[in-house]
Amino acid sequence: MELDSLQSMYVDQLKDLYSAENQILKALPRMIKAASHKELKKAFTTHERQTRGHVARLDRVFKELGATPRGKKCEGIEGIIREGAELIREKPEPDVLDAGLLSAAQHVEHYEMAGYGTVRTWAQKMGFDRQAELLQQTLDEEKQTDQLLTQIAEQSINIDAMSGDQEMASPADRARPVRVHREPSGRRPAGRSEMGMESRSEGSAGTGS
Repeated sequence: MELDSLQSMYVDQLKDLYSAENQILKALPRMIKAASHKELKKAFTTHERQTRGHVARLDRVFKELGATPRGKKCEGIEGIIREGAELIREKPEPDVLDAGLLSAAQHVEHYEMAGYGTVRTWAQKMGFDRQAELLQQTLDEEKQTDQLLTQIAEQSINIDAMSGDQEMASPADRARPVRVHREPSGRRPAGRSEMGMESRSEGSAGTGS
């Protein structure tokens, strides 16, 4: 597709988002299965349903434009999803896995928020008001999901993941006080230098002055 106008760039970015949403739909069931935290599973499940709605809205936008949504693969989302799949295969501790899955999900949300914010603005500039409304609805849902994930991370998942670090430390390590090194106070004994040699005052130098 030749990108020779804002509208052609608009369609190209919509195709990127369409590919992204469909890749996310395929990845979410694996993420739901891998997550152990109840609220995280619920958030992923809710977003799976929302994502189907996002695809439906994009279908409506493409229909209005008389364009096909096919023909482009979103490599950005593909990379994020691949990293999430690698994390699942590594089988870390459940709390740590939940933290990693949540991080991957927020990477996805931020990618989508940037994309939807851009195409919404372009739709407004080109006078595609109905399309701008549809894109804004999806953008709002992406923002809400991101905020929910942040709340879950801060209130429970990150705390649970950190507790594993504390458990790994030995009782002696946890109880050992932190020692702060301080330079010895006061002056050195008179007549002695750092090398243990007798010192002379700066003004004397053996002259008696």
